Amino acid sequence: MSTTIQTHDLSMRYGQTEALHEINLTVPEGAIYALVGPNGAGKTTMIKLLMNILRPTVGGAEALGVDTQRLAGEVFNRIGYVSENQEMPDAMTVEALMDFMRPFYPRWDRELERQLVRQFDLPMKRKLKHLSRGMRMKAAFASSLAYRPELIVLDEPFTGLDPLVRDELIESLLERAPETTIFLSSHDLAEIESFASHVGYLEDGRMLFSEEMTVLAGRFREVTITLSAPAPLPPKLPSAWLLAETVDCVVRFVHSEYWGEASEREVADLFPGARDVEWESMPLRSIFLAIAKTGRTQNHAAQTTAGDGRPKA
Repeated sequence: MSTTIQTHDLSMRYGQTEALHEINLTVPEGAIYALVGPNGAGKTTMIKLLMNILRPTVGGAEALGVDTQRLAGEVFNRIGYVSENQEMPDAMTVEALMDFMRPFYPRWDRELERQLVRQFDLPMKRKLKHLSRGMRMKAAFASSLAYRPELIVLDEPFTGLDPLVRDELIESLLERAPETTIFLSSHDLAEIESFASHVGYLEDGRMLFSEEMTVLAGRFREVTITLSAPAPLPPKLPSAWLLAETVDCVVRFVHSEYWGEASEREVADLFPGARDVEWESMPLRSIFLAIAKTGRTQNHAAQTTAGDGRPKA
């Protein structure tokens, strides 16, 4: 399978602050890749590096087979880019914006432009500065999709938009999906789960995982074990068990490496007297919450441990 985006130990520092640490990811051609993570995780920095807005401190990347540090001119005719903070010529009307941008893109499709204008119900004679945030994003989408880019890069495109506008923008992306690769960052996990094919999770500048959505969903399970009598957790739990806790006769945890019968046998061996074991699939939001809570718990434990290994007073 061809690759649209590839990074190699991509790293970025701002002075003493490490914004990204040795990021390695692959975005296959035709994927809808969602980059997610908490605020400050490095998502916008990653996109700016991919678009040659910033230069990496270490490592590199390719987009559409071109070193991202060489992206310029003609290559950008093949890339659509929309950011939540994108600057737009506010004094222009929507119609003037389309007229202005059209000559820059040899592949501009006038019929697709008209289709997008109708689909988004854009007010062509109104100036951009007088549009709502939702309408401005629609205008940005229309002007970036009309030339049928091979790669669409979106930085938090749905932030602050009402559900109807989000649905319209997502529908426009899905209509383009057969002919392009989409790379976006977003906090809207529920919407991403409905259409993304791949997902990468950034936290504190580090990529915790990057994989197909179906693979991720397949390996996470919420486990509930009912015991015959109250009992403590085993002293050494498998590293794949997250957020393990016990309340009376019930043990709960998130299994992050579920492999069917092998995982079920492992639980049966550790809890031979269990009356019942339930394995539940997890939505994307629950998976990310489990990962984030585990990370916070581990960071807190590290911060409260002295150099000699004893807890701080």
